[in-house]
Order: sequence, then structure tokens, then C-alpha cells
Amino acid sequence: MTVITARQYSSWLLLTLLATTLALTAGCSSKRYATNGSNCYAKAVPTSGEGGLAWGDTLSMARKKSMNNCMRYASRSGGTPNTCQVVQAQCKR
Repeated sequence: MTVITARQYSSWLLLTLLATTLALTAGCSSKRYATNGSNCYAKAVPTSGEGGLAWGDTLSMARKKSMNNCMRYASRSGGTPNTCQVVQAQCKR
């Protein structure tokens, strides 16, 4: 009769938990999460400092939010908020 030691049992349990965790993680990684259901986005950047990315229901709303974010983040990061420009803007559908 074979005797299973505590060490063998803990190794088996650890491998089972690891496999279960990886299987659950792989199942969730393929899901895409929408950002509040908005279809359009825009990205604005200053000449120095941090820029801003924003989502909106319309292209003009996304551009406006992006510019506001750019000016705020550029000010906080020591950049130049008055040089913000929208560099990318599009709608998914």
C-alpha cells in the first residue's frame, strides 16, 4: 500500500490551485470592457507634459473632454497647457 506524505499532498494541492487559477484567468482575459458605453474617443497632447484621452458619445464631446483633460494634466505635470492639440479622434462605429 502506498503512503501519501503531507509533502506530496501539498504539492498536488498547489498544482491544482495553480491550474484552476490559470484557467479562470484565461477565461476572463478575453472579455473587453467598454468605457461607459461611449463610441468616440479623442487624444490631446501638449508640447511638454502629460496629455489626455477621453471618451464621449459624439466626436465633438470626446474632443472637448480630451482638451480639458490635456490642459489639466499638463498643468499638474509642469508642462504647457496652452499648447494642447487633439492628435487623434475617431468613433468605433
